[in-house]
Amino acid sequence: MGPSPSDTWYHGSPLVLSVLLSGSTITQDRHLAEVFSLKPTLVSLGDDGKIHHNGRADGLLYRMAEPVGPGDVVPHPRSSMPPGLEWLITRPLRVELIGPVTPVKGERMSPLAERMLVLRARGYRLFARLGRVWRGWCRQVGGGIHAFRQKR
Repeated sequence: MGPSPSDTWYHGSPLVLSVLLSGSTITQDRHLAEVFSLKPTLVSLGDDGKIHHNGRADGLLYRMAEPVGPGDVVPHPRSSMPPGLEWLITRPLRVELIGPVTPVKGERMSPLAERMLVLRARGYRLFARLGRVWRGWCRQVGGGIHAFRQKR
Protein backbone atom coordinates (compact mmCIF):
# COMPACT_ATOMS: atom_id res chain seq x y z
CA MET A 1 0.00 0.00 0.00
CA GLY A 2 1.53 3.30 -1.06
CA PRO A 3 1.12 6.71 0.51
CA SER A 4 -1.59 9.05 -0.69
CA PRO A 5 0.08 12.23 -2.02
CA SER A 6 -3.01 14.31 -1.26
CA ASP A 7 -3.11 13.47 2.46
CA THR A 8 -1.30 15.52 5.09
CA TRP A 9 1.93 14.13 6.51
CA TYR A 10 2.72 14.42 10.23
CA HIS A 11 5.67 14.09 12.58
CA GLY A 12 5.58 14.01 16.36
CA SER A 13 8.50 15.05 18.54
CA PRO A 14 9.19 16.60 21.93
CA LEU A 15 11.73 18.89 20.20
CA VAL A 16 11.17 22.29 18.61
CA LEU A 17 11.87 21.78 14.90
CA SER A 18 11.81 23.68 11.62
CA VAL A 19 13.29 20.97 9.36
CA LEU A 20 13.21 17.17 9.52
CA LEU A 21 16.41 15.47 8.44
CA SER A 22 16.59 12.68 5.89
CA GLY A 23 15.83 9.37 7.63
CA SER A 24 13.21 10.87 9.97
CA THR A 25 9.88 9.08 10.38
CA ILE A 26 6.61 10.59 9.15
CA THR A 27 3.07 9.27 8.91
CA GLN A 28 -0.30 10.19 7.43
CA ASP A 29 -1.97 9.02 10.66
CA ARG A 30 -2.27 12.15 12.81
CA HIS A 31 -3.05 10.25 15.99
CA LEU A 32 -0.03 7.98 15.58
CA ALA A 33 2.20 11.06 15.16
CA GLU A 34 0.67 12.52 18.33
CA VAL A 35 1.52 9.31 20.21
CA PHE A 36 5.11 9.30 18.89
CA SER A 37 5.51 12.92 19.99
CA LEU A 38 5.22 11.66 23.57
CA LYS A 39 8.39 9.56 23.06
CA PRO A 40 7.02 6.21 24.24
CA THR A 41 9.29 3.18 24.40
CA LEU A 42 6.30 0.89 23.74
CA VAL A 43 3.37 1.40 21.36
CA SER A 44 0.65 -1.21 20.93
CA LEU A 45 -1.88 -1.03 18.11
CA GLY A 46 -4.93 -3.12 18.98
CA ASP A 47 -7.09 -5.08 16.55
CA ASP A 48 -9.77 -2.44 17.10
CA GLY A 49 -7.35 0.30 15.99
CA LYS A 50 -6.88 1.74 19.49
CA ILE A 51 -3.37 2.80 20.38
CA HIS A 52 -1.87 2.21 23.82
CA HIS A 53 1.58 3.44 24.81
CA ASN A 54 3.81 4.26 27.73
CA GLY A 55 4.65 7.87 26.74
CA ARG A 56 4.54 10.21 29.70
CA ALA A 57 6.05 13.51 28.49
CA ASP A 58 4.32 16.26 26.52
CA GLY A 59 5.17 16.52 22.83
CA LEU A 60 4.67 18.63 19.73
CA LEU A 61 2.79 17.77 16.55
CA TYR A 62 4.06 18.96 13.16
CA ARG A 63 2.81 18.79 9.58
CA MET A 64 5.02 18.88 6.52
CA ALA A 65 5.23 22.45 5.22
CA GLU A 66 6.01 21.35 1.66
CA PRO A 67 4.64 18.72 -0.71
CA VAL A 68 5.76 15.14 -0.09
CA GLY A 69 6.04 13.13 -3.30
CA PRO A 70 6.40 9.35 -3.81
CA GLY A 71 10.18 9.72 -4.19
CA ASP A 72 10.43 11.53 -0.84
CA VAL A 73 9.36 8.57 1.30
CA VAL A 74 10.17 4.88 1.68
CA PRO A 75 8.46 2.36 3.98
CA HIS A 76 10.11 2.15 7.40
CA PRO A 77 12.19 -1.06 7.20
CA ARG A 78 11.98 -1.89 10.92
CA SER A 79 8.45 -0.77 11.71
CA SER A 80 6.41 -2.96 14.02
CA MET A 81 3.24 -1.26 12.76
CA PRO A 82 1.07 -2.52 9.89
CA PRO A 83 2.42 -1.60 6.43
CA GLY A 84 1.74 1.95 5.30
CA LEU A 85 1.74 3.64 8.72
CA GLU A 86 5.39 4.61 9.14
CA TRP A 87 7.58 6.10 6.42
CA LEU A 88 11.15 7.41 6.31
CA ILE A 89 11.90 10.59 4.40
CA THR A 90 14.70 10.57 1.83
CA ARG A 91 15.46 14.30 1.93
CA PRO A 92 15.18 17.12 4.46
CA LEU A 93 11.65 18.52 4.73
CA ARG A 94 10.40 21.74 6.30
CA VAL A 95 7.77 21.35 9.03
CA GLU A 96 5.28 23.68 10.67
CA LEU A 97 4.06 23.34 14.23
CA ILE A 98 0.41 22.36 14.67
CA GLY A 99 0.52 22.46 18.46
CA PRO A 100 1.31 20.75 21.74
CA VAL A 101 0.25 17.20 22.58
CA THR A 102 -0.37 15.89 26.08
CA PRO A 103 -0.75 12.21 27.03
CA VAL A 104 -4.32 10.94 27.06
CA LYS A 105 -4.87 9.03 30.28
CA GLY A 106 -7.04 6.30 28.72
CA GLU A 107 -4.34 5.48 26.17
CA ARG A 108 -1.52 5.01 28.63
CA MET A 109 -0.52 1.44 29.33
CA SER A 110 -0.72 0.35 32.91
CA PRO A 111 2.60 -0.77 34.41
CA LEU A 112 1.26 -4.34 34.35
CA ALA A 113 0.32 -4.18 30.63
CA GLU A 114 3.72 -2.67 29.87
CA ARG A 115 5.49 -5.49 31.72
CA MET A 116 3.36 -8.12 29.97
CA LEU A 117 4.32 -6.75 26.54
CA VAL A 118 8.01 -6.77 27.44
CA LEU A 119 7.81 -10.35 28.74
CA ARG A 120 5.87 -11.49 25.67
CA ALA A 121 8.50 -9.97 23.36
CA ARG A 122 11.28 -11.66 25.34
CA GLY A 123 9.39 -14.96 25.16
CA TYR A 124 9.06 -14.71 21.37
CA ARG A 125 12.78 -13.95 21.01
CA LEU A 126 13.71 -16.84 23.31
CA PHE A 127 11.40 -19.24 21.49
CA ALA A 128 12.87 -18.20 18.12
CA ARG A 129 16.40 -18.65 19.48
CA LEU A 130 15.59 -22.09 20.86
CA GLY A 131 14.13 -23.06 17.47
CA ARG A 132 17.35 -22.01 15.72
CA VAL A 133 19.45 -23.96 18.24
CA TRP A 134 17.23 -27.03 17.85
CA ARG A 135 17.42 -26.94 14.05
CA GLY A 136 21.20 -26.53 14.19
CA TRP A 137 21.54 -29.45 16.58
CA CYS A 138 19.36 -31.66 14.38
CA ARG A 139 21.51 -30.81 11.35
CA GLN A 140 24.64 -31.76 13.30
CA VAL A 141 23.10 -35.09 14.24
CA GLY A 142 22.58 -35.64 10.53
CA GLY A 143 19.56 -35.43 8.30
CA GLY A 144 17.74 -32.79 10.30
CA ILE A 145 14.57 -33.37 12.29
CA HIS A 146 13.32 -36.15 10.04
CA ALA A 147 16.41 -38.29 10.66
CA PHE A 148 16.03 -37.73 14.40
CA ARG A 149 12.43 -38.89 14.30
CA GLN A 150 13.29 -41.99 12.26
CA LYS A 151 16.02 -43.07 14.70
CA ARG A 152 13.56 -43.27 17.56
